[in-house]
Amino acid sequence: MAVGLPETPELKPVTGIRLGTASAGIRKPGRLDLLVIEAVPGTQAAAVFTRNRFCAAPVIVAREHLANTAPRFCVINAGNANAGTGQPGLEAARQTCESMAELAACPAETVLPFSTGVIGERLPVDRIRRALPDAFAALDADNWLAAASAIMTTDTVPKGITIEFEVDGQPATLTGIVKGAGMIRPDMATLLAYIATDAAVESGTLQACLSAAVERSFNRISIDGDTSTNDACLLLATGAGRASVSGDSIDTFQIALNRVCEYLAQAVVRDGEGANRFVTVHVTAGASEAECLQIAYAIAESPLVKTALFAGDPNWGRILAAVGRSGPADLDIDGVSIAINDCRIVTNGGLAADYSEAEAEAIMAGQEYTLNVMLGRGEEEARVWTCDLSHEYVRINAEYRT
Repeated sequence: MAVGLPETPELKPVTGIRLGTASAGIRKPGRLDLLVIEAVPGTQAAAVFTRNRFCAAPVIVAREHLANTAPRFCVINAGNANAGTGQPGLEAARQTCESMAELAACPAETVLPFSTGVIGERLPVDRIRRALPDAFAALDADNWLAAASAIMTTDTVPKGITIEFEVDGQPATLTGIVKGAGMIRPDMATLLAYIATDAAVESGTLQACLSAAVERSFNRISIDGDTSTNDACLLLATGAGRASVSGDSIDTFQIALNRVCEYLAQAVVRDGEGANRFVTVHVTAGASEAECLQIAYAIAESPLVKTALFAGDPNWGRILAAVGRSGPADLDIDGVSIAINDCRIVTNGGLAADYSEAEAEAIMAGQEYTLNVMLGRGEEEARVWTCDLSHEYVRINAEYRT
């Protein structure tokens, strides 16, 4: 079960957005695995996608369509990634868009395709085509929770959040959902995330806000160090509410969006495949944010560190080794200190005189804690959120296609 993740809160509708789900039987018969999102005409969109060079066919097509026009519909399927499928994969993604366009009487270029699931298998377009009318008929503004369930693969719970805020005295809503539990080390996004607001936001501002929010949230998590071929995060601004974002109110919108993205990003880690611990790696006193982030990821993605997290074992030598191999060549190890929460382990490059193994074990027996690394060479810092590496993670991924 997800670590410290409360039951999915009420996901409130966003004026101008409707969602519909259906079962296409893509991988498992009878389960929701197809989602259609409808946006009112005039909706502005911003997106970030994976930087994996083997990006999936739907990523390529979605980028093409977004470059030319504003989206009216999104079609998302779970169970098949349509990645590593070459030209047939591109044709399948485009056929999906065409089928949705025929159903909704809109141009195919206004449809964005997204897929998640097994890589390297042909997308069963016929199944999607047959199920699309059901998803289209089910379109409803209150379907956010069903939508979060329909895009799940190895996730154990649907994940979403709503934040209500004000812009110059006018009410506005942000609702977002996310899926992802494995193959998570985002590079410009997370596996699949969809966020919408009823505020009016100009497209350039929307993209700048999303990019900034993603950099501090989805680009600060790791479950296993693997960047997916299908990563995508889409932000829609319908402008169908009363709020309009511009000038000084951009900061207000940015703060609300940051909260949504951070919650969703942490929810992905909390629901990591086989996860038992949710761990923050906080690197401070660095010469640059980049070096802090480099060291934080080296710790967060070390199999030796992650298995120690699973065991609740304060094997601090593994953390020290990760810092030493990842950091800058001129790192002075005599200036490095390490602590678990407030329990000091290493001071000035060596074992702290007051270190208590029993105290460290008690902290690591809990579900959540922070690994603090102080570099002693500057004022910069960075945080990364990660989880442990368990027997269950191995089992899930060993049996993923069976």
